[in-house]
Amino acid sequence: MLKWVPVLGLVVLSMSGGHVAASDGGYPTDAASLASGRELAEIHCAVCHAVGPDDESAQAGAPAFRDLSNLYPLESLEEPLAEGIVTGHDGMPEFAFAPDDIDAFLGYLASIQSR
Repeated sequence: MLKWVPVLGLVVLSMSGGHVAASDGGYPTDAASLASGRELAEIHCAVCHAVGPDDESAQAGAPAFRDLSNLYPLESLEEPLAEGIVTGHDGMPEFAFAPDDIDAFLGYLASIQSR
């Protein structure tokens, strides 16, 4: 059984060095971008995480995407998404997004936050 550790936030917040920003945090809100961002979340993340506004995570302990902004600023995901997210738990694939995909993904995440 996988043990989920909230390491992603620590990795994201502790990263330093060159900043590869997709945007300035003003993420797209148009329907096409949000649909693209949701599709990316479903393809890459839904096997473990709740990626919608009211679904449950398939993997116990995997944080729901709608709650991520309660853990850390969504903007802190820009660099790891561009360079490849690396976490401290087994089973999470490493992947990197193109700048437009990062904006769409973070725009979608911003649109479903519970706070």
